[in-house]
Amino acid sequence: MKDLSKEYALFVTIISLIIFSIYEHTLAHSSIGNIIGFIILFAIIIYASLSVAHHAELLAERFGEPYGTLILTMSAVTVEVMIIAIMMLHSHNPLLARDTIYSAIMLDINGLLGVSAIIGGIKFGEQPYNIDSSNSYLSMLLVAIGLSMILPQFVDAEHKDIFMWFIVFVFIALYLVFTKIQLKNHKYFFEYIPNSNSSSSESHTNFNINPWYHAALLFIYIILIGFLSEILAVFMDNNLKELGLPLALGAVGVAIISASPELIVAIRSALNNKMQTVINIALGASLATILLTVPAVIIISMFSGLHIELALSPIQELLLGLTILVSIVNFNDGETNMLEGFLHFILFVVFAFVLFL
Repeated sequence: MKDLSKEYALFVTIISLIIFSIYEHTLAHSSIGNIIGFIILFAIIIYASLSVAHHAELLAERFGEPYGTLILTMSAVTVEVMIIAIMMLHSHNPLLARDTIYSAIMLDINGLLGVSAIIGGIKFGEQPYNIDSSNSYLSMLLVAIGLSMILPQFVDAEHKDIFMWFIVFVFIALYLVFTKIQLKNHKYFFEYIPNSNSSSSESHTNFNINPWYHAALLFIYIILIGFLSEILAVFMDNNLKELGLPLALGAVGVAIISASPELIVAIRSALNNKMQTVINIALGASLATILLTVPAVIIISMFSGLHIELALSPIQELLLGLTILVSIVNFNDGETNMLEGFLHFILFVVFAFVLFL
């Protein structure tokens, strides 16, 4: 109870949910109400996400790598799927899922990994990691992106439904096999053991941490974020329409919310010279986003009768292709530096800029 009494974010989130559930319709009827509601709710969700990051970090410390980052990425993907499902059912935007997945990948690889590499590069110069992990992630990303976001362009409408179901089964199989490899067969691919003369050090397992307590709170926070996101979707949709902003900004907002715990943990890891954790988070989250979110949104769309479009636009194909190509070049030597981080950050800036074109 003593630890629970310090969960200020939990109480703020519950109180906010009650208040906004009561005054949601009142605020949604005016432009200023939509703006205020969106800003406050977005801030509260980010605040709750900080606690998600905190509890995921403690679970990571308890179970070690790569279990820790797997817990974190699964938490983020769960939040992402919940918000996408809510906004799909609310706005009926067929491009929302595609734009969110694309935004999440650009945010994870170019934003999260780019900023972390810059920060780590400034502090440590070069930061080592296990090259087997980056190679494994990038090869899986190439296959997943190609199957789900490029190949649909060449499938005719007559066979689109059967192709979608085929992707669901293939991606679930890919995720199960990759997770087994990551946690059992080739667990050492996703760990970095520094040399005795290296200044970097990986965290050791801490058995004093109560996993049930932190897992329960992690679950509660994710559920609360899901409920708040349902209200946020109303304000976001109204604001985008009233202000004439690109609908893709809604997808970016979803990606930011779901990736915020990962960003916090990644920056902390970069500052502690744990680039392996950053690699696992950035590339692992991108892969989980595709392999789990795509089947989820396909199933939701099929049972709700909604149309979704997963094929990338030409600009998205170019930027995502550049991202993967630069990643293959940069992550082939087992060390990151400030220049590599800066290149990815520039791609993230370009991604943000073209949203308004």
